[in-house]
Amino acid sequence: MPFTAEQFFAVFAAYNQAIWPLQIVACLAGLLAVAFLLRPSRGAGQGIATVLALFWAMNGLGYHWTWFAPINPVARLFAAAFVAEAVLLALAPVLFRELRFSVRADARSWLGLALIAYALVLYPALGALAGHSWPEVPVFGVAPCPTVIFTIGMLLLAPWRAARWLLVVPVLWSAVGGSAATLLGVPQDYGLIVAGLVALAVALGHRFRAGFARHGEPA
Repeated sequence: MPFTAEQFFAVFAAYNQAIWPLQIVACLAGLLAVAFLLRPSRGAGQGIATVLALFWAMNGLGYHWTWFAPINPVARLFAAAFVAEAVLLALAPVLFRELRFSVRADARSWLGLALIAYALVLYPALGALAGHSWPEVPVFGVAPCPTVIFTIGMLLLAPWRAARWLLVVPVLWSAVGGSAATLLGVPQDYGLIVAGLVALAVALGHRFRAGFARHGEPA
């Protein structure tokens, strides 16, 4: 790893101070996305996708490219991946025809809601318990890991034909960013690893059911 834990948290401190008060705006945007989810309307899917796209663009250009890259050259690749995901999310309502997010009475929905709650509530609470204080703390919406957890949670509530493509970058980041849990002392990022594993489990479940349906068809 080309940087120390002290450098990592120093970057967050400088970043948070430079973009203040965008952290408040990001939290409000996250709550707006949840409101769109719980009170669906004609433009709710577009609204959620737009919020997620803005989060990913901010993380890609604002955090990775501008602030993280000086201590980690690989961050420019991270920035490109985050911006690509932002573009996909922005175009998702067009690419997948009226993208809709909904809560159903199934395990996937409950897992999605649990991840959303973790990103918004438990992530900062666990960070505080771990001794992370302002401004040296990853903040929802403007820091990658809580944003990715929230995104995975939301995408689990989207139609699978769209979610399976939109989950690729978040799941990859769950493996990369999850390393911070042990290497850098960010225990709340264990939730990121769990989110990635949940998404993979859901994908495998869909693949298994699709294969069973094909092989179960009468000859």
